[in-house]
Amino acid sequence: MLYSELHRIPGRPVKVSVDRDACEANAVCAGLVPEVFEVDDEDELHILTSEVPPELADRVREAVMSCPKTALLLEE
Repeated sequence: MLYSELHRIPGRPVKVSVDRDACEANAVCAGLVPEVFEVDDEDELHILTSEVPPELADRVREAVMSCPKTALLLEE
């Protein structure tokens, strides 16, 4: 079991945010979870919903861990 799994509270919403100073809009997150992340024509990352639907939570966790600039923040 991963350390992060020990601290998850069942039923508590997962929230995601971006550190705009660190984000380079590489779009890795948008490629993994386009339902939550979008990069516009000006290379600006948009989080389409800050409170992640439960069915997308695992994919968002993967996107957070995959961010090359560690610019995504997850609150569980």
